[in-house]
Amino acid sequence: MINFGSFSIIIIAVLVFLFLILFFTFVPVGLWITAFFSGVKVKISTLIGMRLRRVAPSRIINPLIKATKAGLVLSTNQLEAHYLAGGNVNTLVDALIAAQRAEIPLDFDRGAAIDLAGRNVLEAVQVSVNPKVIETPQISAVAMNGIEVIAKAKVTVRANIDRLVGGAGEETIIARVGEGIVTTVGSAKSHSDVLENPDSISQTVLSKGLDSGTAFEILSIDIADVDVGRNIGAKLQTDQAEADKRIAQAKAEERRAMAVALEQEMLAEIRKMRAKVVEAETKVPIAISNALESGNLGVMDYYRMENIKADTNMRSSISGTDNSNETDTSK
Repeated sequence: MINFGSFSIIIIAVLVFLFLILFFTFVPVGLWITAFFSGVKVKISTLIGMRLRRVAPSRIINPLIKATKAGLVLSTNQLEAHYLAGGNVNTLVDALIAAQRAEIPLDFDRGAAIDLAGRNVLEAVQVSVNPKVIETPQISAVAMNGIEVIAKAKVTVRANIDRLVGGAGEETIIARVGEGIVTTVGSAKSHSDVLENPDSISQTVLSKGLDSGTAFEILSIDIADVDVGRNIGAKLQTDQAEADKRIAQAKAEERRAMAVALEQEMLAEIRKMRAKVVEAETKVPIAISNALESGNLGVMDYYRMENIKADTNMRSSISGTDNSNETDTSK
């Protein structure tokens, strides 16, 4: 009996020990004590409910303690709902505290909407207090005289809390400033006007209201650097002249080809007419033979005709106009 009673006591002690371990593991008593002495009234059942909803109580209670110490009135339901929606509770509370200290009107609902929209609400509050400088890349523009101007600008912006949800970001600011620089330089008559007064670029760009529809308010646009680039106008004229030259060469080649084709056609026509002459010459002996047989041509007349032909060929041979012209023409 004594052994059985001792064994029972040991089992009960082990069970009590395990129960206490599970209890203190599941119920954050230490967190509840910290909240109680920090002035945050939260029930143990609320912490157990957070465990059941798979919400880490420390993710809710610690920011709530911080907000309470800063004088903000928040509830566990608000913070837990924001946590379950995928928001960053700690960053949101830090942003609300910073906004309160800087006297920036930012309530919990707007801050939660900004955080859930994917923007860093704490950084937005910090940029509202301390403006941010956005540096644009090198922007190339061409003045009316064809000279390229390369400019770089620094844009000082301040976050606009009211337009953070749905407002465009830094990329839009950079793109709009770049467009304004290109337009301003392009309307200048000479690149020297831009170099003499680069402030005219910032004044013109700033007057266009480039921050409309964005999450920022542009405070100033400063031209950090202006350089002279290539002579785009001269390059374009050179390219145009080269293109005109190639067009003229192509047309000249076309005319030359047409002339060569016409020459070949004329040579072919000459050969065709020469063939007709040869064909006609082949009929002469037959005609002479028929004339001799019919008595229309005498033998002495034939000899005199042959003597005339021989004399003509001799004279042509001496003068060099016999077959040479015909040969050159045939070529």
